Amino acid sequence: MNDYADRMTQQNRDRSFKNRRPRDAATVIMLDKRDDRHHVLLGRRHDRHVFLPGKFVFPGGRVDATDGRAPAAAELDDTVVEKLLADMKRNGGSYRARALGLAAIREVFEETGIAIGRPHEGRLPKINQWNDFFGLGLAPDLSVLRFVARAVTPPGRPRRFDTRFFVVDMTETGHSTDEMMRPCDELDQLVWTPIDEASKLDMPAVTTVVLDELANRLPGDPHLKAPVPIPYYCWKRDRFVRYEI
Repeated sequence: MNDYADRMTQQNRDRSFKNRRPRDAATVIMLDKRDDRHHVLLGRRHDRHVFLPGKFVFPGGRVDATDGRAPAAAELDDTVVEKLLADMKRNGGSYRARALGLAAIREVFEETGIAIGRPHEGRLPKINQWNDFFGLGLAPDLSVLRFVARAVTPPGRPRRFDTRFFVVDMTETGHSTDEMMRPCDELDQLVWTPIDEASKLDMPAVTTVVLDELANRLPGDPHLKAPVPIPYYCWKRDRFVRYEI
């Protein structure tokens, strides 16, 4: 798997910016099997963005301070929490792991319109970043998130994120359809593409590597529930290295 780390290292990138601490972020690979082929949802970032302009990426973004307070219809699987807590910087415990999952679901909704949730009876709290989601009568469903990869942006970039990559199998989420799917200010184009054809799109190296990691895993673990090591990419001594957690 060293070739994956080499591919990420070799990508041309401007590293002249002031160094900063990576911020927690979460992203979701929406997975849908059609005609015996796995498709994923990718969005094109607006050209005006400072970070990765014009690139196709998975929907996602940084964790908001209020994410951990949002109620959920179902919680993260214990094995997912355990992996998320591995090598977690600055502590935070299970609350921070939960906030990562909730941020992933919120960002998918904000950027695509797809709501990963279940019907909720009764009142839901008023939380600015979540009010539109709750307005659908849904609460987020963390139980469908599968943690598949982690990557940290190298130093010297205009933005730095410690990103956790989740997968959601669309067949497991009855209320997570693409009927409401629409572009947004962050992503000006949304496309479903077969995994084996995604390389035709202009993607950052980390996106192509995570897709390759996923494609290698799916044949033997189609539901992504096997207790396997999670690839973790970070920058060490002027290059990316791949660890397993």
